Amino acid sequence: MLQPLFAMANTSPDQLAVPGGIVKIAVADKSQTAPTVLFNNNRVAVSKNNSHWFALVGIPLSAKAGTQQLLVNNSQKLSFTITDKDYPAQYLTIKKKRMVTGFTEQDLKKINADKIAISKAKAIWTEQAINTDFIAPVDGRLSSLFGLKRFYNNIPKRPHSGLDIAAPTGTAILAPASAIVIDTGSYYFNGNTVFLDHGQGLLSAYLHMNKITVKPGQQVKQGEPLGTVGETGRVTGPHLHWMVYLNNTPVDPALFIAKDIPRLDARNNK
Repeated sequence: MLQPLFAMANTSPDQLAVPGGIVKIAVADKSQTAPTVLFNNNRVAVSKNNSHWFALVGIPLSAKAGTQQLLVNNSQKLSFTITDKDYPAQYLTIKKKRMVTGFTEQDLKKINADKIAISKAKAIWTEQAINTDFIAPVDGRLSSLFGLKRFYNNIPKRPHSGLDIAAPTGTAILAPASAIVIDTGSYYFNGNTVFLDHGQGLLSAYLHMNKITVKPGQQVKQGEPLGTVGETGRVTGPHLHWMVYLNNTPVDPALFIAKDIPRLDARNNK
């Protein structure tokens, strides 16, 4: 069984072999052509270091602890192990009750249309080299962690699929790395949203925005503005809900900005 790689470049995200985490695995010698890697029938990003091609695998929150398998070049199976992680519960009160229950027929029509549009954006795959050199997209306060078991008005909902950074409405949201804007939209739950493509299925999304200042197809560089913080959609206050996807799977964005997390979190003690 292959063991995950630990000695990677500083620009690579931290590894955490748990549901919602990321695993880096050597899949071929660097002298070979870039391998095609699948996990749960989804393409997996690959990159090359000084000795190997390695796969950067996003692990679903629904994954069970134990052995997982990659399929390399449609022939070779490689195994790796993940351990369990118990994410805590979070209870939130949503004042706009139709954001939780009592949806109208028109609401449901909008929600279903949003699901189709979001699924299409999440399925994007481009062969460009993957860019994992991320900065924090907002200068704010770390307000809600990834993976929390969410309860809205005491009703259980899906686990928290992103990282929340609280900041005043109008605070700039910046591209964490160079990317191409996949799409923008105004969604029932997510509010004003931007999707970015960082290459090979590494995508990021920016939810609940006040203003959007980019357009689909636009190329952005690290640090360029995408728009501003807001409180559109299902929220309890102004903040950025930041999502990162690998192989069509939401993973913990904190793993991409691990060095910056203590600074954002320290603001909770002020």
